[in-house]
Amino acid sequence: MDTFYKRYLTRPIRNFLQDKMVFLGGPRQVGKTTLCLNFLKPPSVENPAYLNWDDPSARYNIKKAELAINKKTICFDEIHKFKNWRSLIKGLYDTKKYKYRFLVTGSARLDYYRRGGDSLLGRYRYLRLHPLTLGELSSSNKTSAEQLLKFGGFPEPFFKGTEKNLRLWHRERTYRIVNDDLSDLDQVKELSAIELLADALPYRIGSPLSIKNLADDLSANHSTIRRWAQILDNIYYSYRISPYGSPRIRAVKKEQKLYLWDWSAIEDLAFRFENMVASHLLKYCHFLEDTEGFKMELRFLRDTDKREIDFVVLKNKKALFAVECKTGEKQVSPHINYFKARTNIPQFYQVHLGSKHVELDKKTVILPFWKFCSEKKLP
Repeated sequence: MDTFYKRYLTRPIRNFLQDKMVFLGGPRQVGKTTLCLNFLKPPSVENPAYLNWDDPSARYNIKKAELAINKKTICFDEIHKFKNWRSLIKGLYDTKKYKYRFLVTGSARLDYYRRGGDSLLGRYRYLRLHPLTLGELSSSNKTSAEQLLKFGGFPEPFFKGTEKNLRLWHRERTYRIVNDDLSDLDQVKELSAIELLADALPYRIGSPLSIKNLADDLSANHSTIRRWAQILDNIYYSYRISPYGSPRIRAVKKEQKLYLWDWSAIEDLAFRFENMVASHLLKYCHFLEDTEGFKMELRFLRDTDKREIDFVVLKNKKALFAVECKTGEKQVSPHINYFKARTNIPQFYQVHLGSKHVELDKKTVILPFWKFCSEKKLP
């Protein structure tokens, strides 16, 4: 793999940098720094336009607001660790925006503190970088879908493509999340307990998340588990989606389903596939939100009789399509026909890991997941 692999946010970042700062967020090890370096010439951490707060020499230049001469784009990495970073960035942008373009990235704490005040309002665009998906790979086919399902979408384990490296990477990532991202948040004291919760979540994929059951299993109270789960969402370890529906179908209202940013950590094949599909769809939603300004939502459809469709994608509160996941080439789920007759969802897709592709009617298609991604042009 080329170290500076072109990512799907390259063009939006370039466009937004014409008149705004760009803040780049996303999970640890998803490739944020590598993507930022692509905007520097040469694309190297040795470039004086790359200022990482963890580098003592760069830290001095950041505090003094001394920027590289004859460089158009300045990349600040991990600058949120500097107490007065927002005031510094605001001042630099307001006084030097016609000379420099500013690209800011860092850990999940960047997003956490970015939302803590409005001093930078109107001066930047915030983009979320997701793991690799089929739309970013040079070839989108059954083989690439299987590789992505097995090794996940984080660049290092995917491109190395060995089970040994994947195991080692999982161990390192968990350690870094707990000891770096969690410890960065001042209010987090229970690091070892939250690590236990993180270890328990891969076994909760695919079913409505029960905070009560987690509290019982971890011998903690309900409110504590709820807070810990929100912290894991905040640091891009997990995410949750809410139900969609109407009184006509007696849809559930309070349940939520949980998924991981790293689906390769899930042992069960069916749930891992469901999580991979969820991540592709969430990436699609975030991309349209961050680059086009649409209000996008990823939901699931479930009624009180436990009939369910895995995902519904909404744009400006209007359903675009629904997706049901099956690992094998099966007959269409009866739940699709049920909800098709009772909702205004215009299109239903049943995606799988095989090769069967059939259009049952104008609203229902069964097809391989990689073909679905190609047809929908998912990023």
